[in-house]
Amino acid sequence: MTETSLAPEDSKIITLARAARARNGTAEGAAVRDETGRTYTATNVDLPSLKLSAVQVAVAMAVSSGAVSLEAAALVTDEEEPGAADLAAIEDLGDAVLFLAAPDGAVKGRYI
Repeated sequence: MTETSLAPEDSKIITLARAARARNGTAEGAAVRDETGRTYTATNVDLPSLKLSAVQVAVAMAVSSGAVSLEAAALVTDEEEPGAADLAAIEDLGDAVLFLAAPDGAVKGRYI
């Protein structure tokens, strides 16, 4: 599966996650789309006192902006599988699909 074989809105969140990761030079970039179509992008936080995945940050941003459910999420990373905490954060807001993508945008898998 490639980014171009996805629905346009799903391809868009992968592109946004890739851009966030590249802009900040971080290990992960994520984007989530809420029930109203609003999109939130984030990168992982790796501070001595606070460590959050990019998905956790994006979900927190959506919730703090009033989102009650997610339609889709994307995680761009070198990792081969999403973390359990990432899947749990998405599941907390319903049954959205998580697209796992490589830094070049190639989709490595769909989860949830």
